Amino acid sequence: QVQLVESGGGLVQAGASLRLSCAASGRTFSSNAMGWFRQAPGKEREFVAGIAGSGGITVYADSVKGRFTVSRDNAKNTVYLQMNNLKPEDTAVYYCAASSRWLVSRTVQAYAYWGQGTQVTVSS
Repeated sequence: QVQLVESGGGLVQAGASLRLSCAASGRTFSSNAMGWFRQAPGKEREFVAGIAGSGGITVYADSVKGRFTVSRDNAKNTVYLQMNNLKPEDTAVYYCAASSRWLVSRTVQAYAYWGQGTQVTVSS
């Protein structure tokens, strides 16, 4: 049974940092792109960042570029999202997802496996 489990969310003040982790089990995803998405109340789920299977290619939403960094440790089957200089508009449930493809996609439909999400709340 494939599972993606996110951790590291919490309540922080604006300007603070958080590091999200996503541990995969049930199969390895070293050849698959991994993505981070977020969903705020009343809004659609949106792409935040992604990393290709090799780890050499990363893609970011414009809203987080320069503040967030996605990385992966294939030996641990784990993906990370380092979030710096957090803003109130970053408040959302953050989801980790595994794609069936090697290249990063910004669309929800490209991802076959999803975690349960972790809440990130940034106060002003």
